[in-house]
Amino acid sequence: MTTLVARPIRPTKNVDQRHALVATQHMRLMVLMLLFAAGVFAVIVRLALLGILSSGDEHLSNRLTAPRGDIVDRNGQQLARTIDAWTIAVHPRKLIGDPSEIAQRLADLMPDRGNQAWFYAQLTKSSSFAYLNRRASPALVEAVNAIGEPGIVFERETQRLYPQSSLAAHVLGFISNGTGMSGIERALNDRLTNPATQNQPVALSIDTRAQAAMESELGRAMTTFSARGGGGIVLDVATGEVIAMVSLPTFNPNRVGRAGLDQLRNVTTQSVYELGSTFKPITMATAIDNGVVTSMQRRFDATHPLQVGRFTIHDERGDPKRWLNMAETLIYSSNVATARVADEVGPARMQAMFKKLGFDTPPDIELREKGRPLLPSYWARTTTMTTAYGHGIAVTPLHLASAYAALVNGGTWRPATLLKVAPGHQVAGRRVISEQTSARMRQMLRLIVMRGTGRKGDAPGYRVGGKTGTAEAAVAGGYDRSRNVATFAAAFPMDAPRYVVVAMLDSPLGTKETYGWKTAAWNAAPVVGRTISRIGAMLGVTPDDTRDVDVSDILPTLWQDPSRAPTSGGQ
Repeated sequence: MTTLVARPIRPTKNVDQRHALVATQHMRLMVLMLLFAAGVFAVIVRLALLGILSSGDEHLSNRLTAPRGDIVDRNGQQLARTIDAWTIAVHPRKLIGDPSEIAQRLADLMPDRGNQAWFYAQLTKSSSFAYLNRRASPALVEAVNAIGEPGIVFERETQRLYPQSSLAAHVLGFISNGTGMSGIERALNDRLTNPATQNQPVALSIDTRAQAAMESELGRAMTTFSARGGGGIVLDVATGEVIAMVSLPTFNPNRVGRAGLDQLRNVTTQSVYELGSTFKPITMATAIDNGVVTSMQRRFDATHPLQVGRFTIHDERGDPKRWLNMAETLIYSSNVATARVADEVGPARMQAMFKKLGFDTPPDIELREKGRPLLPSYWARTTTMTTAYGHGIAVTPLHLASAYAALVNGGTWRPATLLKVAPGHQVAGRRVISEQTSARMRQMLRLIVMRGTGRKGDAPGYRVGGKTGTAEAAVAGGYDRSRNVATFAAAFPMDAPRYVVVAMLDSPLGTKETYGWKTAAWNAAPVVGRTISRIGAMLGVTPDDTRDVDVSDILPTLWQDPSRAPTSGGQ
């Protein structure tokens, strides 16, 4: 039997199709992988470009501000600290919603930052980034986030906070990019950023209660008398500690970007002024300490203006025209009698006293913002006479405060300090006058307030002593007779001095209440009196109407009846 077996037919067509399908799938997979790789590469390139091309003001920085130590007042009250806060910003080019509508909603949520127009300007800037708020609370961040605008971004960062707002702004200063730019923030920048000392708060000598009181009283006077500016100091006469330091106009260090140059300037340490008759007690102390005047009964001719060459020195109209002793010269603030005293003291001894008081160098204090005094380059006879009553020599209010501390504390000058001094650790200082001369100055300064131009600077129970000074404002090439600088420098209590208080107003105007007068007796002196009444008890001085400095040996030398004034000099 024969069997036939059919030869199988090979499906060549199906095999070829399968091979083509596999090749196509491989190709598609390769293309997909290439596309994926290209996408990843594009992302990497984009990130690299952003990292290289983006500037610090175009996006929020992840770099946090370097930690800084806290700053507190002498009683531990916090003045500056570093906090965690939120930053709110916007990428104007990525804004999706209506800028006008978003700006209005932001203005409603952050009225302290600006109005609708301000926010609209930020949202429509040509740049790619703008800050909206640098110190936002979590609640505010949540409210802004609820607007739903993806172009608005948020980030947590550390911020420097000044919880007392503008209080003691010129003392504290401010920071920028983590670095102190002024005030204590600048002066102690290394200490505040040193990891070894960051956890130890810097204790200042400032007392926030006294600071607030002086800022309040000086600001009130500045408004009342339409003054251009003002400065105030409360100084511990035994240690040189600055208990309060005020400079007006002021600024808020939390919003320093809004401050003008005049607000940032510390007039108490940077600006120099001719402080007028506040220099007269310094002249009297120099004369007594050098033995030029040995008797309080000795008198100097003030019956008529003093002619020296082509210069004439005169007193204010209405001042008593008679022979005056030392105490009366200060009580009536006689330029003529003071000039005669200085003429006998001589230029060498006057210059020596000014140098002892630091009037030839910037004020001695931790701050970097310090002005250099303006002293005459040539000392003619008239120079000695005019500088004796504060004309032709310019110093800062802090210079004057330190000088008055030396006049009343027993005769020792000490540098001022903004750092709290531990008991018994004050700087030794240098002697400028004897204890006996200092005791005599306490008597005469008290008499000025009791009977002279400083009466409006008294504070009941605090035994205030001090001297007024009103000088024409110095300008380039001369003086502006329409403007003056009014100053009252005082100390209390005069039977045992604890504090010096100085108030200065730049270019005050007269008012109806002052009968048009714009002198220190009417404006600066009341500031000191009110300030002392507010801070005396806070600083541990108990008011007492039964105590006072003993002036019994001077009173008999004073002329009680102007009609009996002598017409010739005597001892």
